[in-house]
Amino acid sequence: MGKKPVMIMGCTSDAGKSFLVTALCRHFSNQGISVAPFKAQNMSNNAAVTSEGLEMGRAQYLQALAARTAPQARMNPVLLKPSADTCSQVIVMGRYDPTITALPWNGRKERLWPIVCDALRGLLADYEQVVIEGAGSPAEINLRQGDIVNMSIARECDADVYLASDIDRGGSFAHLLGTWMCLEPEEQALVKGFVLNRFRGDPALLGNAMEWLQDRTGVPTVAIVPLIPHALPEEDTLHHRAQPIVGHVNLALIAYPYASNLDEFDPLIYEHGVSVVPIRDFARLDAYDAILLPGSKNTAASLRSLRENGLAVEVALSAERGTPIVGVCGGMQLLGHRIHDPNHLEAGDIEGLGLLDVTTTLELDKTTRQRQVLWVHGGTVEGYEIHHGRTRTGPRVQAHLEEGLGWEQGNIRGVYLHGLFENTGYRDSFLRSLGWQGRAEDWRARIDSEIDRVATLIATSGWGQKIDAAGQ
Repeated sequence: MGKKPVMIMGCTSDAGKSFLVTALCRHFSNQGISVAPFKAQNMSNNAAVTSEGLEMGRAQYLQALAARTAPQARMNPVLLKPSADTCSQVIVMGRYDPTITALPWNGRKERLWPIVCDALRGLLADYEQVVIEGAGSPAEINLRQGDIVNMSIARECDADVYLASDIDRGGSFAHLLGTWMCLEPEEQALVKGFVLNRFRGDPALLGNAMEWLQDRTGVPTVAIVPLIPHALPEEDTLHHRAQPIVGHVNLALIAYPYASNLDEFDPLIYEHGVSVVPIRDFARLDAYDAILLPGSKNTAASLRSLRENGLAVEVALSAERGTPIVGVCGGMQLLGHRIHDPNHLEAGDIEGLGLLDVTTTLELDKTTRQRQVLWVHGGTVEGYEIHHGRTRTGPRVQAHLEEGLGWEQGNIRGVYLHGLFENTGYRDSFLRSLGWQGRAEDWRARIDSEIDRVATLIATSGWGQKIDAAGQ
């Protein structure tokens, strides 16, 4: 018989839920327990592809790796990928579902709830321990009617809920008390403990605040998790702030609206002697050694933003100067002559920057698959595809990756393969071509080591033992 599900909820978005679930998955795995992550519904443009060619949130993909189990779409049965302020593409069990995408928000629960429950029941049957992640906050009472990810899930599987607050923001005890008070009595009974996440400083400064909180709720504070630097990817944001540094290789990462899969540039961000600078608004780009254009969930909207804020001109000037420019997926498409959108999947037809001799048409069928292909200047590289685009090439481009996955034209290159910079040889060659003198390390090995490191926080806090005692 499996253990009771453990569920991590947060007082706010970005309270560190994904981080805590990742750490818990490795903690349980280290004890020899078969464990799986689960998040019923995720909203993020950072997506991964399973070995079966199914999409899932990058956070749950990482959590599966932390659990030392194969990433599966049922670990994230519903993925919302924002493509406009009020529109998201709905991925159901790893596949784009246009019918559910077209439904209003409040009309989706009836269709999605049975799918979510079936996925959860399957994991509970197949694994000894399931660690569940909530979304946003369970105190968002305006969303309660359509909830399929927070307390509805906890009640469905009678999970032991742990409510986390980001104490580094301040106001944690008010957040915890207020969130708990917004719950129904039967939901309050599921909350087994509070977690103070991202704590720094002297725990003695907390005084009797935890006793004060328990007196009012009956719920103990079971863990104080310290704030530590780490290289694990963010779920759907780009938190790091950097500036060009003299003596470093400086890379401009153009963070336009609807940019996707930004975590694939983490291997560059964490290399010594490399500075990756997110560019969100107009800036001169002449101080950079290379420019990176990420994927986009709405390439036309991203391109329009570049034109409106003046960055399109800066990218073109950089191309004229001979600065290397790398576009990935949507970033590659917008470097071309034109993007055709006959099915109105994004924001309509648009002229590209004209820096790469390619033209793209967005088609209804979506390509999602893991790939191993030859890089024409080296060996085999690994990655994954996620795109609606079908790209035709002109005579001025040459292959950069085989099998129609990448092209180059002078100092401009564009690829469909996400995860390219996770390949040590490719990353090393790219940086050395810019004058870098460092030594590239195995990124996958580093991430696994980072997961082990954050898992020790669970053991040293004593939280793991309390979960074991509560869930027997």
